[in-house]
Amino acid sequence: MAEKRFIVEVEPAKPAKDGKPSIGPVYRSSFAKDGFPPPIEGLDSCWDIFRMSVEKYPNNRMLGRREIVNGKPGKYVWQTYKEVYDLVVKVGNSIRSCGIEEGGRCGIYGANCAEWIMSMEACNAHGLHCVPLYDTLGAGAVEFIICHAEVTTAFVEEKKIPELLKTFPNATKYLKTIVSFGKVTPQQKDEIEKFGVAVYAWDEFLSLGNNKHFDLPVKRKSDICTIMYTSGTTGDPKGVMISNNSIVTLIAGVKRLLASVDESVTVNDVYLSYLPLAHIFDRVIEECFINHGASIGFWRGDVKLLVEDIAELKPTIFCAVPRVLDRIYSGLQQKISAGGFIKQTLFNFAYAFKLRNLRKGLKHHEAAPICDKLVFNKVKQGLGGNVRVILSGAAPLASHVEEYLRVVSCAHVLQGYGLTETCAGTFVSLPHEMDMLGTVGPPVPNVDVCLESVPEMGYDAHSSRPRGEVCVRGDTLFSGYYKREDLTKEVFEDGWFHTGDVGEWQPNGSLKIIDRKKNIFKLSQGEYVAVENLENVYGLCSVIDSIWVYGNSFESFLVAIVNPKKQAAEEWAQENGLSGDFNSLCENPKVKEYILGELTKIGKEKKLKGFEFIKAVHLDPEPFDMERDLLTPTFKKKRPQLLKYYQNVIDNMYKSAK
Repeated sequence: MAEKRFIVEVEPAKPAKDGKPSIGPVYRSSFAKDGFPPPIEGLDSCWDIFRMSVEKYPNNRMLGRREIVNGKPGKYVWQTYKEVYDLVVKVGNSIRSCGIEEGGRCGIYGANCAEWIMSMEACNAHGLHCVPLYDTLGAGAVEFIICHAEVTTAFVEEKKIPELLKTFPNATKYLKTIVSFGKVTPQQKDEIEKFGVAVYAWDEFLSLGNNKHFDLPVKRKSDICTIMYTSGTTGDPKGVMISNNSIVTLIAGVKRLLASVDESVTVNDVYLSYLPLAHIFDRVIEECFINHGASIGFWRGDVKLLVEDIAELKPTIFCAVPRVLDRIYSGLQQKISAGGFIKQTLFNFAYAFKLRNLRKGLKHHEAAPICDKLVFNKVKQGLGGNVRVILSGAAPLASHVEEYLRVVSCAHVLQGYGLTETCAGTFVSLPHEMDMLGTVGPPVPNVDVCLESVPEMGYDAHSSRPRGEVCVRGDTLFSGYYKREDLTKEVFEDGWFHTGDVGEWQPNGSLKIIDRKKNIFKLSQGEYVAVENLENVYGLCSVIDSIWVYGNSFESFLVAIVNPKKQAAEEWAQENGLSGDFNSLCENPKVKEYILGELTKIGKEKKLKGFEFIKAVHLDPEPFDMERDLLTPTFKKKRPQLLKYYQNVIDNMYKSAK
């Protein structure tokens, strides 16, 4: 059987010239071999997406939240498309009656909820730039965004008002109106009005526009609909300008993709909204749902209660970041190992049997229907019983977790890749293709992609295993960084956006992300270290949760900060007669030696070069977190901040390891 290949070549490779690296062939999805999907008729802006669905599906359930009855969460209660539309019209008229004109900037700050979507749609209606403010960036960043984007109005979740007040007085240079999604306390009102800023409770704000009517401006495809600030692992947040056209083009591409694999979104689909709307991943998924007249239910805002919300809502499509899927994976594993010998044996047998059939190319619902019914149905019910697609994005999903979920969840498990700058989905793996495990799949059918060689890292786009920096071209790309023409020029060249990620084409046309171009440094002996790649290798070590590898050009070897797995460290200590709690075990030289040994084992197994081995470790019982500013909201490591935080520890490791 000839190997399936999901990409087609549209332009030949180019050799290196004038000091510029060589470029591999340009490919696009085989679902677009006869051209990209045409724009959807009448769909020119994000406002059209919503408006057309209100016309088509006025009585469909659009937004739902759990009713709290006597302090207990009850069923989801729903607002229809028409009900939401009527409220959006009011919000829009109220915004305009505050004197804000087309092109003005409105901030939205808070957890996902119906008011978030309504504020966003009101911006879409009146040609205003929606600027999400998000708290995981810290108060400093919220202030930075308000001042940088010159935000005049902010819609804010009731419990975020105190956070917003921390941006005063600096932010009040621009901020003139604050609207709470709920209430405002008298103290808050006094404090805010002192600065000459108007503040309204939600219902009060809605009545401002009563009996007023403002015409909606004509919206063009090229108009900016949102400025999303990305966390950036270095420097200030960058405002990514996204046009109507980017989102509308993406929706046409997703539609073509889903239709090509027989998994179209329908009016009966239900989505759980919990990943932040301030990020592009969730925003475009919700736009796709709105485009199809489907339903969006909001979580209660607490990760510990997420599983209960899932059980009540029974979503059909579940989007997640690897961190959530890792939790689900560990939870399932614990349940199974607690289930006794017979249950475990049955589970392991069913797992091996189904995996074997999936690898033979059987579709997931045909691979082992009897095992699905008897063994895996419990897992399916744990996600509400209706999930047919699990989509992972924002960071790499570990292959063992992906494989496990493909077997046990009775759903497609797809991994996607994209950036805010590419309007999220740029690659996504396809259903039923088991050999796409560990990859992000082929490109979506509305972009062209090529790899550019990175000679200093030894990546060659022309070799038999083509590797290089991933470059993207197409209408989904962003329109530039707000007020940062200099940064825009750095990443754009002849219409190609340079992602900074290094990818490797697989024979079937899917892409594997293997490295990050920027995270490369030289050791003192002149050897280049691609640190992200090393962290992925060491991350396979089963006794650690996460690892940050460090080196610089003044030192000849690498050191690392490790978050050990609590259970693994405690079990090893017990077997080796060491006492003490987890914190003191992390200080214990014997435990350090054991973990370093395990990392070395993995390094040898994966045939790392001598200088890529770690020579000293420091164990931190506290996982890297956003509270200490060590991670971005999408859980990427902030290397400059890590260095600042652990500087003393690192200096000591270098001193004592020599």
